[in-house]
Amino acid sequence: MQVLFKSRHPQATELRDLTERRVRFVLRRLSWLVPRAEVQMSDVNGPRGGIDKRCQVELRTDGVGSMVVACVANDWRTALDNALARAARFLMRVWRRGSDTRRMRQRFVSHER
Repeated sequence: MQVLFKSRHPQATELRDLTERRVRFVLRRLSWLVPRAEVQMSDVNGPRGGIDKRCQVELRTDGVGSMVVACVANDWRTALDNALARAARFLMRVWRRGSDTRRMRQRFVSHER
């Protein structure tokens, strides 16, 4: 899986290696479905502070297409973990939905005979 990291904020750029490790860890069981992941980190309010650390995760999948999840939190790590958790849950839901319809079709076809 190819992991791309984009950020203009100096504190976020220090998290490049951590971000790549977290993406690979969270998506380790679904890496065959996601050939490319892109993570963008930005500071919404700038130096004013507040809940403004934004992490956007875009997963490009073979079967489903492209999906984007964004989270805003107090710090970079929380925003990253929340965005990855939401992306993994969504990806699992889509994958299960696809496999359930295949199973239903197989059951229906086998009962007709």
